[in-house]
Amino acid sequence: MEMKGILAEIDAEIQKLEQVRAILAGKDGHHETKATAAGRKKRRLSPEARARIAAAQKARWAKIKKSSK
Repeated sequence: MEMKGILAEIDAEIQKLEQVRAILAGKDGHHETKATAAGRKKRRLSPEARARIAAAQKARWAKIKKSSK
């Protein structure tokens, strides 16, 4: 094989490997969120949990408001 042919094959192989690397790294042009890219699912709170958190925050605000008077 002549030198130009060898270099062309090497360049083609490098391009293939870069494409595979981009796909494996998650940069293949598809839009992914950070959470899904990391393999984690988005966590969702139940309405009851939201209500408990809201009640706890309101209690904290009431305590701060009461102590500032």
